[in-house]
Amino acid sequence: MVFATSDSLGVPEIHEVQAVKLLVAGGFGVGKTTMVGSVSEIPPLRTEERLSDIGAVVDDLTGVESKTTTTVALDFGRITLNPRVVLYLFGTPGQDRFWFMWQELSVGVLGAVVLADTRRMQDSFAAVDFFESRDIPFIVGVNCFDGADIYDEDEVRGALDIAPHVPVQLCDVRDRDSAKLVLVRLVEHLMALATADVDQRN
Repeated sequence: MVFATSDSLGVPEIHEVQAVKLLVAGGFGVGKTTMVGSVSEIPPLRTEERLSDIGAVVDDLTGVESKTTTTVALDFGRITLNPRVVLYLFGTPGQDRFWFMWQELSVGVLGAVVLADTRRMQDSFAAVDFFESRDIPFIVGVNCFDGADIYDEDEVRGALDIAPHVPVQLCDVRDRDSAKLVLVRLVEHLMALATADVDQRN
């Protein structure tokens, strides 16, 4: 599948993209499966299994005690933003022991959403490091859980130690319009980066 066209230098040209592969990543229980399911225009593919007593030894359920299932491979969904832009969404597993899947899922990806939970911000550090170390553009989506403290964009950016140009979007991934806005923000970020690259080469 072609996710983006490239110019002679191999730089993706966003305005010609017909299909875009994006990742939805983040820590355990942050809302990745919910987000993919909220926005997908097709029945989402899910690879969830029930949490077991054995897994409880290695899975930290602090803050997500009511969680009963976990993604063991990936989530997959699709959303058409407009006739020229179709997004293919791949949700990553959250636990450390499934992180080998992240490398496979990142092949051909154009950008990513790092979902964050302000109650467990430290769980987002690994995802931020993953994309920064691979020069994969990303934005941060702060999933506003019921009862959680709300912080502004600058506070979130400081807590995660991310660059000023990385967008931060507050959201409720249970709500389709809110989750879709996160994806719109990511696409706008990718377009801005592509435009800056073209301007720099000219």
